[in-house]
Amino acid sequence: MFSLLWGFWQYLFTKAEVHLLIIGLDYAGKTTLLEQLKTMFGKKAGIPLDKIPPTVGLNIAKVDIARTNVIFWDLGGQERLRAIWSKYYSESHGIVFVIDSADEERFEEAKTALCTFIRAPQGLNFLSRHA
Repeated sequence: MFSLLWGFWQYLFTKAEVHLLIIGLDYAGKTTLLEQLKTMFGKKAGIPLDKIPPTVGLNIAKVDIARTNVIFWDLGGQERLRAIWSKYYSESHGIVFVIDSADEERFEEAKTALCTFIRAPQGLNFLSRHA
């Protein structure tokens, strides 16, 4: 009986926790995406879009979405910081790779960064559809 009540208690009051990693080139819009998510789902508005500084290192935000605590790790995209991305892969439940579709001059650089990320062996799990 206790285990039934304990399970019900956990269902009512315990939230699942999910870690999502946001990566991409510098100035791609990673922090802008994060601040928009905070505004949409958070209790307080995120930073105004015209006040968002470049990320040096890491931004962390927790947002409650559908009874789940979603922890976002927004990593800086400068070339010198991309080496640390792989340190977060194994702790992440999902990864969002952000590309600035208006910055055509950096498409090749974004492609290279994405391919480097995909080839990394550190704990990546991919969902794919086979035809």
